[in-house]
Amino acid sequence: MKLAVVGATGLVGSEILEVLDEHNFPYDELLLVASERSVGKQIEYKGKTHTVIGLADAVAAKPEIAIFSAGGSTSLEWAPKFAEAGTTVVDNSSAWRMDPSKKLVVPEINAKELSKEDKIIANPNCSTIQMVLALEPLRQRYGIKRVVVSTYQSVTGTGKAAVDQMMAERAGEEPEMVYPYKIDMNVLPHIDVFQPNGYTKEEMKMINETKKIFSDDSIAVTATTVRIPTMGGHSESVNVEFKTDFDLAEVRDLLTKTPGVVVQDDPEKLLYPMPIHAHKKDEVFVGRLRRDESQANTLNMWIVADNLRKGAATNAVQIAEYLLANKLV
Repeated sequence: MKLAVVGATGLVGSEILEVLDEHNFPYDELLLVASERSVGKQIEYKGKTHTVIGLADAVAAKPEIAIFSAGGSTSLEWAPKFAEAGTTVVDNSSAWRMDPSKKLVVPEINAKELSKEDKIIANPNCSTIQMVLALEPLRQRYGIKRVVVSTYQSVTGTGKAAVDQMMAERAGEEPEMVYPYKIDMNVLPHIDVFQPNGYTKEEMKMINETKKIFSDDSIAVTATTVRIPTMGGHSESVNVEFKTDFDLAEVRDLLTKTPGVVVQDDPEKLLYPMPIHAHKKDEVFVGRLRRDESQANTLNMWIVADNLRKGAATNAVQIAEYLLANKLV
């Protein structure tokens, strides 16, 4: 089994390699792929030296699976070339997510929709993944009418240059500016580019992807996405209105029994999810569970996950694991 990691030298690419190692992902040959400027670079991985190769060479090698984390334009150009060569692509970018001919997959929710014909599979946005994973058992039990989400997103979601900007500012140095304003000791209510409707692209991703993953356009979703000066994970305040009333104890029980979800909800012991504790973990952490006393059938919840893990690398690796386990490649 030949596996390619495209964008292997980036933040998410490095995380993918870590997750593959931790999950003991089975492959016979690993191809580390990156842009031309990184070709020839040596990467030490699992006691072996790997030489980074270019995209054309990777396509010619015809890997069974290619996990992409190299940006939307690269995915748009190269994912079809891999697919034509018989490779199944799991793509981390936004390039294919809303393409009606492509599946948008969170394995715990909708991997069963995948078939051998799916040669390009989209990984959802990081902030969407953690939210829908926590909402899914509640949606199945109570039905969902409306979701209001506000995010508190780590600088790691922007990439290494954004981390460098924040750490330089923290050290009192003059940084290379990735954001339009200082990020350390600040909050930016602005992730990705603004759209004609006044929402940002990140906000519209959460709205549209949630409906697609749940296969339900009737769910009303509105989002405000915010960048904060943290590393280690994204946090979300989620207000969800159900179609029927709910029991809070049952909500906790449903979430506790959901694979990939960890409930941290004990206010008396000051137990609640935080990105500092989610860092390098695959799970989605849920807490601050409480009834919205201003509106019927409505729950408030706080959801935290490492955006480079379940929000990107882990979800992609889990898709690849599903493909292998179900003989879809």
